[in-house]
Amino acid sequence: MLQQCYLWKWLASGIILGALFALCFGQYDDDWQYEDCKLARGGPPATIVAIDEESRNGTILVDNMLIKGTAGGPDPTIELSLKDNVDYWVLLDPVKQMLFLNSTGRVLDRDPPMNIHSIVVQVQCINKKVGTVIYHEVRIVVRDRNDNSPTFKHDSYYATVNELTPVGTTIFTGFSGDNGATDIDDGPNGQIEYVIQYNPDDPTSNDTFEIPLMLTGNVVLRKRLNYEDKTRYFVIIQANDRAQNLNERRTTTTTLTVDILDGDDLGPMFLPCVLVPNTRDCRPLTYQAAIPELRTPEELNPIIVTPPIQAVDQDRNIQPPSDRPGILYSILVGTPEDYPRFFQMHPRTAELSLLEPVNRDFHQKFDLVIKAEQDNGHPLPAFASLHIEILDENNQSPYFTMPSYQGYILESAPVGATISDSLNLTTPLRIVALDKDIEDTKDPELHLFLNDYTSVFTVTQTGITRYLTLLQPVDREEQQTYTFSITAFDGVQESEPVIVNIRVMDANDNTPTFPEISYDVYVYTDMSPGDSVIQLTAVDADEGPNGEITYDILVGAQGDFAINRTSGLVTVAPGRALTVGRTYALTVQAADNAPPAERRHSICTVYIEVLPPNNQSPPRFPQLMYSLEISEAMRIGAVLLNLQATDREGDPITYAIENGDPQRVFNLSETTGILTLGKALDRESTDRYILIVTASDGRPDGTSTATVNVVVTDVNDNAPMFDPYLPRNLSVVEEEANAFVGQVRATDPDAGINGQVHYSLGNFNNLFRITSNGSIYTAVKLNREVRDSYQLVVVATDGAVHPRHSTLTLAIKVLDIDDNSPVFTNSTYTVVVEENLPAGTTFLQIEAKDVDLGANVSYRIRSPEVKHFFALHPFTGELSLLRSLDYESFPEQEASITFLVEAFDIYGTMPPGIATVTVIVKDMNDYPPVFSKRIYKGMVAPDAVKGTPITTVYAEDADPPGLPASRVRYRVDDVQFPYPASIFDVEEDSGRVITRVNLNEEPTTIFKLVVVAFDDGEPVMSSSATVKILVLHPGEIPRFTQEEYRPPPVSELATRGTMVGVISAAAINQSIVYSIVAGNEEDMFGINNITGVIYVNAPLDYETRTSYVLRVQADSLEVVLANLRVPSKSNTAKVYIEIQDENDHPPVFQKKFYIGGVSEDARMFTSVLRVKATDKDTGNYSAMAYRLIIPPIKEGKEGFVVETYTGLIKTAMLFHNMRRSYFKFQVIATDNYGQGLSGKADVLVSVVNQLDMQVIVSNVPPTLVEKKIEDLTEILDRYVQEQIPGAKVVVESIGARRHGDAFSLEDYTKCDLTVYAIDPQTNRAIDRNELFKFLDGKLLDINKDFQPHYGEGGRILEIRTPEAVTSIKKRGESLGYTEGALLALAFIIILCCIPAILVVLVSYRQFKVRQAECTKTARIQSALPAAKPAAPAPAPVAAPPPPPPPPGAHLYEELGDSTMHKYEMPQYGSRRRLLPPAGPEEYGEVVGEAEEEEEYEEEEEKAKKIKKPKVEIREPSEEEEVVVTIEKPPPAEPTYTTWKRARIFPMIFKKVRGLADRRALADLEGEEWQRRLEEAEKDYLKLTLDQEEATESTVESEEESSSDYTEYSEEESEFSESETTEEESESETPSEEEESSTPESEESESTESEGEKARKNIFLARRRPVVEEVKEVKSRKKGPPEEPEEEPPVEEEKEEEEPTAGEESELGPAEEAVALEATEEASTESASVERGVDSEEESEPGSSGSSSSSSSESQSGGPWGFQVPPYANSRDARRERSPGTSSEGYNTAL
Repeated sequence: MLQQCYLWKWLASGIILGALFALCFGQYDDDWQYEDCKLARGGPPATIVAIDEESRNGTILVDNMLIKGTAGGPDPTIELSLKDNVDYWVLLDPVKQMLFLNSTGRVLDRDPPMNIHSIVVQVQCINKKVGTVIYHEVRIVVRDRNDNSPTFKHDSYYATVNELTPVGTTIFTGFSGDNGATDIDDGPNGQIEYVIQYNPDDPTSNDTFEIPLMLTGNVVLRKRLNYEDKTRYFVIIQANDRAQNLNERRTTTTTLTVDILDGDDLGPMFLPCVLVPNTRDCRPLTYQAAIPELRTPEELNPIIVTPPIQAVDQDRNIQPPSDRPGILYSILVGTPEDYPRFFQMHPRTAELSLLEPVNRDFHQKFDLVIKAEQDNGHPLPAFASLHIEILDENNQSPYFTMPSYQGYILESAPVGATISDSLNLTTPLRIVALDKDIEDTKDPELHLFLNDYTSVFTVTQTGITRYLTLLQPVDREEQQTYTFSITAFDGVQESEPVIVNIRVMDANDNTPTFPEISYDVYVYTDMSPGDSVIQLTAVDADEGPNGEITYDILVGAQGDFAINRTSGLVTVAPGRALTVGRTYALTVQAADNAPPAERRHSICTVYIEVLPPNNQSPPRFPQLMYSLEISEAMRIGAVLLNLQATDREGDPITYAIENGDPQRVFNLSETTGILTLGKALDRESTDRYILIVTASDGRPDGTSTATVNVVVTDVNDNAPMFDPYLPRNLSVVEEEANAFVGQVRATDPDAGINGQVHYSLGNFNNLFRITSNGSIYTAVKLNREVRDSYQLVVVATDGAVHPRHSTLTLAIKVLDIDDNSPVFTNSTYTVVVEENLPAGTTFLQIEAKDVDLGANVSYRIRSPEVKHFFALHPFTGELSLLRSLDYESFPEQEASITFLVEAFDIYGTMPPGIATVTVIVKDMNDYPPVFSKRIYKGMVAPDAVKGTPITTVYAEDADPPGLPASRVRYRVDDVQFPYPASIFDVEEDSGRVITRVNLNEEPTTIFKLVVVAFDDGEPVMSSSATVKILVLHPGEIPRFTQEEYRPPPVSELATRGTMVGVISAAAINQSIVYSIVAGNEEDMFGINNITGVIYVNAPLDYETRTSYVLRVQADSLEVVLANLRVPSKSNTAKVYIEIQDENDHPPVFQKKFYIGGVSEDARMFTSVLRVKATDKDTGNYSAMAYRLIIPPIKEGKEGFVVETYTGLIKTAMLFHNMRRSYFKFQVIATDNYGQGLSGKADVLVSVVNQLDMQVIVSNVPPTLVEKKIEDLTEILDRYVQEQIPGAKVVVESIGARRHGDAFSLEDYTKCDLTVYAIDPQTNRAIDRNELFKFLDGKLLDINKDFQPHYGEGGRILEIRTPEAVTSIKKRGESLGYTEGALLALAFIIILCCIPAILVVLVSYRQFKVRQAECTKTARIQSALPAAKPAAPAPAPVAAPPPPPPPPGAHLYEELGDSTMHKYEMPQYGSRRRLLPPAGPEEYGEVVGEAEEEEEYEEEEEKAKKIKKPKVEIREPSEEEEVVVTIEKPPPAEPTYTTWKRARIFPMIFKKVRGLADRRALADLEGEEWQRRLEEAEKDYLKLTLDQEEATESTVESEEESSSDYTEYSEEESEFSESETTEEESESETPSEEEESSTPESEESESTESEGEKARKNIFLARRRPVVEEVKEVKSRKKGPPEEPEEEPPVEEEKEEEEPTAGEESELGPAEEAVALEATEEASTESASVERGVDSEEESEPGSSGSSSSSSSESQSGGPWGFQVPPYANSRDARRERSPGTSSEGYNTAL
C-alpha cells in the first residue's frame, strides 16, 4: 500500500512537472508569432521623412519600413496597407515595404493655395498568424523650395520730402505691415530683404537714399537734398528673399518716386545774377552810381543806379504761396564811415536817396554794402556792393602809391628790357601814379619823367601801372646801381618825386687773368712728393660762379708736377724724384665756372729749374693730400682736421692757409695746425674747397705745403625753383578734353635725390593733369560759360625724405566757342495785367542771356494764337498790349493767357531758348468800404492805460466776398487831427479804437479822431468816419476798494450758484454796475451786476484747471445804458480764484486684468508682479493703499500678500508640486491712504516650473536687458498675442549667458532671459514647445523690433530650453526605447510569476499534509502542525507620504513625443514610472512600481498574514488538462504591493522537485475533484502541457543557474550582475545538510532512490510528449513499479482520511530527514528572496535556447508558461473557457 501511495505520488509529480514545462515552451513558441508587424529597429515608433515640394511622381519616400514579417511569397506572415491616406499622396509596395510619392497629374506644393506642409499616413500591419493589427505612423514633412518670387502690394510707391530734411531721417516707411513685398515661401525663402538698386535713368538716387535695415525696408536719407538741383528722384528698390544659397534667391523690383519740396533754405539774390561755376552762388555784384558834388537832394533824388537794385528770393516754389517771404533792403556798412549822413535806402523798394550835398574834397567815392534779407528773419541774407562816384574838377595833384621803388636789371640785358622788382627777375617793377581827381581804377593819364639817367632808362606813358625799360646797355663792373627820381604831372599839378634805385645784376662778361704771363721757380732734389712748388692765383671780376676759378696744367709737367684745381697750388707729383739740372715749362689754364657756353679762361707759363738739395730740410706733413667730407649744415667752430707737420731740426713750425679759401671759411691754428670751420657752408654756392696749407720753420727755403680737399655734402636746404622765363599766362579752348595747356620747369640746386623735382597740381585736380616733365593738359572738357579762367597752382616738390616744395600760379584763360543757346532769366513769367489798359502799354520785359561771347540775342513770340493780343520788341524784350483786355470776356474764374516766347542768337547756330509767359487779367476794384455810422462816440478815463478799448467802428465793402477788394482794414488819419491820432489808434482788422499811450488828459475834453476804412483792391478805395471821444471826470468813474481780490479757495464740488466772493466799488452819486471783462472765457463764474457777488456758474474741475484770474470792471449805470464802458486803472480789478481739490475720482488701475506667474520652487515672499493705480486727484487723494481679496485657499493659507503702499504682490506660501495650478483674486486700491474711494482689478497668478519656460539668448549684457525689460516684454507680448489673444509674457530671470558642459560657464557679455507665457483662457502657462514656435517663427521680426533697444549689432542669438529640462531630458534619453521595453517586460514577468508562487506555496502545504497522513510515525520530536486557516488580512495601513521629489522630478511629463506614444501622465507627486502602453494580451496589467525597499518589507509582512489557499490535485486522465484550483482568500482592501526583484522560477522548480522527492501527493477520487471544482468563488490556475511543443531545445537542466530565469533580454537587464547565491550552488550539488540528514536505514535509502527516480522522470517528461508520460503513469498504476535491489522493504501504512486542521501526525525517521531537507530549502529560498538578489548570471552553454528566447519568455510569464485567466463567477463560464471538459466537469482538452 505504501508503495502504491509512493507510485501515485511519483505519477502526480511527473504530470505536474511535465505540464509546467510543456505550457512554458508552448507559450514561448506562441510569443514568436507576436513579433511580426513590429518594427525591427529601435528609436521612436513613428517614421519621419522629408521631401522637397514639387518632387516628381514616384519619388521614394521610405525605402524600407523595417517591419518584421513577410508580406510576399507563398507563405506571407503579415499584410500591409495604407490608412488615412488623404488625397492618395502615398503609394505602398507591401512586398518591399517601400513608400512612393503619388503626384500623377498634380504637383506637391507647400505654398498656397494647396498649403501641404506634411502628409501623415498609417501603415496598417495585420499579423496573419494571430490576427493582431498594428499601425505604424509615417510622417512626411514637405520641405519648402524657393519657387516663388517676392511680390509688392503696389506697382509703385510715392513719397514727398522737404529739401530741409536732415540726413539720417527715415523718409519712407511704406513697406511696413502688409504694404511691402510678400513671399509665400516658408522660412528664409519667404523672408524679405530690401535693397536699393542703381537706376541708370537716375544715377544719383542710390547715392541719395539708403536702406540701412534691409528687413524693414525703411528708406533713409543719405545725402542732403537740394530742390534747386533736383526735384524728383526715381529710386529702384529690390526685394529679395533670404534663401541660403545666394544663387537661388529670387528678386523683384518696384519704383519709389520721391518728390522734393522746396524749402526756405536759400536767401535772396541780387539781380542780375551771374553764377559762380559749379555752384549756385552769384558772382559778387556791384551796382554803379555817379553824382556831381555839391548838388542838393532835390536835384538828384532818386539817385539812378545801374542796373536797378533788385533782389528776389531764390526759393521760388515754397508752398503755399502765402508762406513766401518779402524782401527788405538796407545799407549794411560802407566807406567812408560817415556815409549815413549822405545816403539812405528805402527798405521795400531799394530806392537810393541823397540826404545832403557831398563835397568831393572830403569824399571822392562811397563803397557801400547793401543787404537784402527776408522779412521772416531768415539767416541767409544777400549782399551786393554799391559804388557811388563823386564827380569833381581837377583840383588835386598826382601822387605815387609807394614812397620808393627798388628794381633789378641783368647787365647783359638787351635794350628795351623791362626792369624787374626782384632778384629772380620774374616780375616787372610796377610804378603806380594816381590822381585824386580821378577814380583809382581809371587811367589818370599822367606824364612821368625821370630826373636823371634819362639816356639809360625810360618809363611807359600810359596806364595806371607804368614800367621802366632799358635804353642802352649797362655794365655792372662799371656801375652796379642807378638812383634817380620820377615825377608825375597831370597837366596842371606835379606830384612829389619818388626815388627809384636800380641794381645791375652780374653776367659772365670777364675772363680770369693771371698777374703775370710767366713765372720762374726753383726746386730742389730733396723735395718730397706733395711739396709746394708755386702758388698761382688768377683774378675774375665777375660774381658768383662766374668769378670762381679752376686751374689746370695743360702741358709741360711731364708727370712730375701737379696743380690743385681750386687753389692753383703746384706741387711735386706723388712718386716722382727730381733730377738736378732738369727744367720744365708748365702751361697753366685758369677758367671760371660759368655755364659751359658762357665759360671764359686764360693761361700762363711756369718755368721750373731743379737745383741740388738745400742744407736745411723744411717741415714735412705726414701726407701731402688730405680728403675730407663735411655737411653743409656743420656748425661753426667744429674741428675738421689735424694738420700737424714735423721738422727734422725741431724748429718751431708755423701753419697757414696759402690758397683756396678766399672767403676765409676755414681757420687754421698757426701753432697746432688744427683746421676748424670759421663760417657757415653753402654747398650750392661752393661744393668743394682745395686748401693749400703751408708749414714753415722760418727759413726762406723751410716751407712745405699740403693740400686739403674738402667736399661739402648736401642737405635739403633749397626748394625747387621754377624757370622765371617760362610764360605764366596760358589759354585753352573750351569743350576739348586732354588739350595741351602749357609746360613748366623747375630746378633744385640740391644734389642727388634732394634735387629731383616732381610736379603736382595744388588745385583743380579734377579739371587738369600734369605729367612728369611739367606738361599740363585738361582732364575734362572745360566750359567757359561756367568759368572762363583758372588760377592753377603748380607744386614742384623735391625727392627728399622731408621734401621741400614751391608753387607757381598760372593764369589759364578758357577760350570761347559757340556752344550755348540763349537762356531766359526765368523759365516762367507770370504777370498781372489790369483790365482795360490802353493798347501799347508795356507790362513786362523779358530777358535772355547767351553766355557765349559776342552773342546778339533777339526775341519773338512763338505761339501764333496770341500775336493779335501782344507785341514783343525783338531787341529789348518788352512785351506790350496790342489791344485792351477785358476780364469779363474770359469764361474761367481766373482770366489768364499763357503763351511761349523764344530767344535766339542772330549769328549763332544753337537752337533758341524758350520761356512761358502767363498773363493774368486782373479785375479792378469797383466799390469803396462804407461805415455803418458817420460819427461814433466813445468815452475814456483820463488815466486810461495803453491799449484800453474805447469803441468799435465798422465798415462794409460791396465787392464780391473773398476777393482782396472786399477785405476791409482800418487806419487812423493823422492829417486832420494829428494830436488825437498820436494818442489813439484803431486796430487794423477789428476796427476797435484803443489808446495808443497811457493817457493823462484833462476831464471833459472831447477829441475827434478820423478813422479811414480801405480795401485791398486795385486801385485801393477808402472812406472815413469820425469818432468823438469824451474824457470823463474821475468822480464819474467808480473806484474799487482793492486792486486785487483773493477769496477763499472754492471746492471743485461746489454747486452752481455757490458764492465765491464779493467785490465792491464806490462812486459819487452813481449807480454801479459790475461785470467780468476778462478771464471768464469758459463762463465758469458769474457776477451779480448790482451786488458784486461772484458765484459759480458751471461745474468746476480741479484736474482740468486749478486757478482762475478774473478781471472785473465797475461802471456807472449811465455809461452802461449808453453802451460806452470806460475801463481805467481805478474801475478794474483782478480776482484770483483758487480751486480746492476734492476726492472726486476713484483710483484707476493701469490694467483691468493683471497676469503673472510664480515658480514651483519660489520662496516665501517672492515678488510676483507689481500693480499700480493712478488717481486724477492730488495730495493724499492720490496716495494709494492696496489690499487683496483672495478666495479661501486650502488649509487656510493666504497664498499672496501685497505691500500696502507699493502694490508689489508677493507669495505667502510655498508652491511645491502645484504646477498647472492657478489663483484668481482681486486687488483693491483705495486712495487717501485707504480711507477714500476704491478701484479694483483682477489678478491671475499661474504656478509654473522650468518645463514651461524658454531661454532667450541675446548678445547684449544683462544690464542692458534689465534696463529695457519693459519695452522688450511688450514686444514679446505682441507676438505671443498674435497666436493667443490676451496672453502675457512673464520674465522669470535675467542673467549672464550660461553655456558649456552642464551650462557651467557664464558669459556676462551676453544674456539669458528666461520667460514663460500665461494663457488667460486656460489660466495656465502656454506649452513650452508652443511658446518656442510662437517666438522662433518670428525671430527675425522680433530682432527688428529689439534693434532700437539693443543698439547696433544687438540681436537674439537663439531660443533654447532651460538647463534643468535639458539635463532631465538627457537622462530620459539615456533610458532609451529598448530599456523601457525591458522594464515593461520585467514588470510583466513579475506579474506572471504570482500564480507560480501561489502554486509553490499550495504544493508545499499539501506536501506537508500528505507527509503527515502517510508516515504516522512517532519518531519526530516536534511534529509539523497541520495547515490552519489564516486570519483575515488587516486593513492596509496608509503608507507615509513620499518625500518631496527632487528638483526636476516632475519633468518626466514633458519628455518624449507624447503625441506618438500617448503615455498616460501620472499626477504630480506620484511615484509611478512611465511605462509604454500595451494591451493585456501582450503585457498584462501594470499597476505601478514603488521604489522604496522599506515599503516592500512592510507589504511582505502583511502578505504572510493572509490565509494560504488550498490546492487539490487529482490524477489527470489522458487527453486531459491539469487543473489546479486555488481557494480565493477572504476579500480585503486592495493594496499595491511593492514588487521585489526575486528569483521566482528557481523557487518554483525546487518546490516541484520537493514534491516529487517526497511522494506525498494523494490519489484523490474523482468525486472529490468534482466537489472541489463546483465550489464557488474559486480561482483557477491552469497549467497546460502541450505535447507538440515540449521539445528538448526548450528544456533547461536541473543544475542550471536560477538567475537565468530572471533575464529580460539578451542584451540588457534592469538588474546588475552579482555573485552566485547559495540556492544556485545547492541546485548544482547536494548540500551538506542533505548528506548529513540521510540515515543509514533502509527507508532513507529508499527515499533517496525514489528521489533520484523522480528527478529522472522530470527530465523524461521534458523530452517526450505528455501523452506518453501519462500512459507511463497509468501503466505504473496498474502494475507495481520496479524497485531497486538495494531498497529495503518498507513498512505498510494504512490509508486514512485527510486530516483536519487541528490534527497532528508523527513522521518516521525517513520522513524527518526529508522534512528537514525541505525546511532548509525553504529557509534558503526565503533568504534569497529577502536579500533581493539582483544578479543576472550568464546561461550555461547548454541553455542557449533558453537564453535566446528570454525576451519572449518574459512576455508570456517566463519559461514555465503560467497564465492567469480572468476570474469567472459561474461554472458555466469555466466550462466555456475549457472546450475539452467532460460531462463531469473534468477538463479533457489534453
